[in-house]
This record gives sequence, structure tokens and C-alpha cells, in this order.
Amino acid sequence: ATTTDPLTEEDRVWGMIQGLANSYDDPYTSFLPPQENEMFAEEISGEFGGVGMEVGRQDGILTVITPLKGTPAEAAGLHAGDLIIAIDNEPTEGMSVDQAVRLIRGEIGTDVVLKIARKGTNELVDITVTRDAIKIPTSSATLRDDGIFVIELYNFGATSPAEFRRALADFKLSRSDKLIIDLRGNPGGFLEASIEVASWFLPLGKVVVQEHYSDGTDDVVHRSKGYDLHEDDWKVVVLINRGSASASEIVAGALSEHEIATLIGTRTFGKGSVQELVDVTSDTALKVTIARWLTPLGHTISKNGLEPDIEVEMTPEDVREGRDPQLEKAVEFLLNGGVLEESSPEETLPEEA
Repeated sequence: ATTTDPLTEEDRVWGMIQGLANSYDDPYTSFLPPQENEMFAEEISGEFGGVGMEVGRQDGILTVITPLKGTPAEAAGLHAGDLIIAIDNEPTEGMSVDQAVRLIRGEIGTDVVLKIARKGTNELVDITVTRDAIKIPTSSATLRDDGIFVIELYNFGATSPAEFRRALADFKLSRSDKLIIDLRGNPGGFLEASIEVASWFLPLGKVVVQEHYSDGTDDVVHRSKGYDLHEDDWKVVVLINRGSASASEIVAGALSEHEIATLIGTRTFGKGSVQELVDVTSDTALKVTIARWLTPLGHTISKNGLEPDIEVEMTPEDVREGRDPQLEKAVEFLLNGGVLEESSPEETLPEEA
């Protein structure tokens, strides 16, 4: 007789569904059995016990998309782009993103040890992070002494559009014409939230993003709702980095290609796929990739991400010393009139009939 608990019929069914999901070889298609489904619901609600970072897969390797601001992950020194080789000595090779998140989360006050490989170093490093209550922050807005208004948007959750609208109203009231939208470390969220945010800058009907289906189904085009507070004399910079993903890339791509904003920072993450949540039972769900994002000009966001107009690196030393060369460059750019020094042939957007 075996001493281990036998697999239940339910376990076998969950395992078969998970195996089917894994067979698609897509890191964002996964089955959520009861525990994972509950965890996903907690995340949507905005508070859970964990370390405070977004993770995903790039080139088949579990990767830190971004540590969230003011969380144990940030305090422990985890960086966007760090490769997670093991979680509490359990190798992550072949592990789904949802399985990894379940291992990283846990009881508040307990530790999790992440074995990390970092670009530019040859050694693996063990980083111990103490779990805490993670409440996902949404935004902040500041009018700087130099007259530049900065809106930091940390995610595209359910409350993000309303908070962004309030921040933009404050910008308008400030009578400043220089705006920085900081999407660095913003891992994305709801598609609808990205459409809402872009709609404050784009006239009615302008393309924000397209959903492209590989099975020949017609592309779905998402257009601006035309809230359009944007003034012609506004000078806008969007700050991006490796931690900017998904809905962040949609907004940055739309404002860039419609020539509303200049992108400054480093290349974005490249999470350009659309997931749909399908209930399997009352307490389980299937998260399925159904399409790919394309920018208004038809460029795919997947894999390559978005390239900044002005590339500015942020080194670990900058972080340690409290420097922000990307923000400094954005400020310099706006104070100097917000014009790129070199112009190159631009693609033109098709006009909407």
C-alpha cells in the first residue's frame, strides 16, 4: 500500500485539462483549478499575501516582468528581466506561470527563496523575500516645481480609468502643457482600461489597438471613445521600460503612432496576447489566449515589444543611488520644446472613412 494520498477522480480531470492547456505551448493559456482560480480572483480584487511582483515567461524561462512599487520584491532588490530559476529550490523549468505564482504567494510573514539569474552576471543568486499583504497601488499625480505634470499609472485595473481621469483633470487645471505618463513597471490589466485611457487623447473612432486572429477570423478593431481632452499645444512623454507590458504597450503604442506622445526609456516587455477567462465549473476556469495585439499601424506587440523614440538605460547603480536618468531625460526633452532632434521617414496611419 502506498503512503501517499491517492489521486482523486477530480485531480485526474484537472490534470487532463491542464495537460490540454499546456499542449498549446502558450505561457498564458492555462487551467485554473479551485485554488488557482481563487488566487486569480484575489489578484483581481487587488489584495493578497505575496511578494509584490508580476511574472511571465520569455523564451520559455520564468521571468520577473516587474516588481511593484513599495513591495517586498522591490525592497529585496528584484529587477524587471530577472530570470527565476527556482522557487524554494523547486526548479521552474516546465512550470506554468500560475503554478509559479502559487508557490511564490503564501502566508504573510513567511519567506520564499528565489534563485535568480540576472543579465550581465554569470552567477545565480538566492534572494530571500518575506511575504506581506500586497495591495496593488494604482496611480499617483504630481505637479513638479518646473511646471511638468507627472502621472504614474501602476496597472490597468478596474479603478485605473477613473483615477487617470481625475489626474488628467488636475493636469488640465494646473494650466501646464507638459505631461509625463509614467508606465514603467506597469504590467497591464484590462483591455477596456487601456481603451479608456487612450480615449482621453484620441478623437472619436481613431484606432487604439487591433486583435489579430491566426485562424482567419476578421481582426477586431478597438477605437477611441473620443473623450479627447488633448490640446494641440500639449507636449506628452510616455516613459516605458522592460516592466511595461500588455495594456501599457497598447496605450504607449497608440499614443506614439498617433503622434500624441514621445516614448522615452527602454524596450517594453512584449506581452502582446489576448486572454479570455472561461468558467469550466463554478470554482474552476480556463484562461485561453485567443488573439494577438497589433498597434494602430499593424505592428505586433508580442516578442519584440515597443522601441522607445529616445533610449535611456536605467542601471542597478542608478537605482541604488536614487537616480532616474529616464525621468531626467523626459524632463530635459519637455523643457527644450519636446521636439526630437533627428527626424526620420514616418509611416502614416490610414484615415478612417
